[in-house]
Amino acid sequence: MRIIGLDPSLSSTGWGIVEVNGNRLQYIADGFIPTDAKMPIEERLDLIFKTLSEVIELYKPQEAAIEKTFLNKNPESSLKLSMARGVVILAAGHYGIPLFEFDANKVKKALVGVGHADKKQVETMIKILLPGCQPKNNDSADALAMAVTRSHYRTGIG
Repeated sequence: MRIIGLDPSLSSTGWGIVEVNGNRLQYIADGFIPTDAKMPIEERLDLIFKTLSEVIELYKPQEAAIEKTFLNKNPESSLKLSMARGVVILAAGHYGIPLFEFDANKVKKALVGVGHADKKQVETMIKILLPGCQPKNNDSADALAMAVTRSHYRTGIG
């Protein structure tokens, strides 16, 4: 079973793929999709969709995981995040990939054991759980955390 974790953002959407065999996890790939703030919004969203489509076609994940929506204090930031999130959800739907959503605290608890762990602790656990993995950036590390969380809940560990 291959799972793609997704961390949507208009500036840099992260993705990470793990493979699950029983209780064993294997790192497959990770990356991020940067967009230029000077580009028109529709071009940025199109770039995210097209690049994520290429990733999905290459790695053929069977499930997807994404963080549940949260509201920023800045309404414009929330709107931009929502647009990127919608494109990421559309990509999963376009390829018929079931999508699972998790609260940030659930992700932290699944990986670190406590719901209020910091990003560094989560990234450290990603490297422990996925030997040889060196996430490309924070966005791809967060995406891998989503994929690992889904694997834990899928196998009953979480």
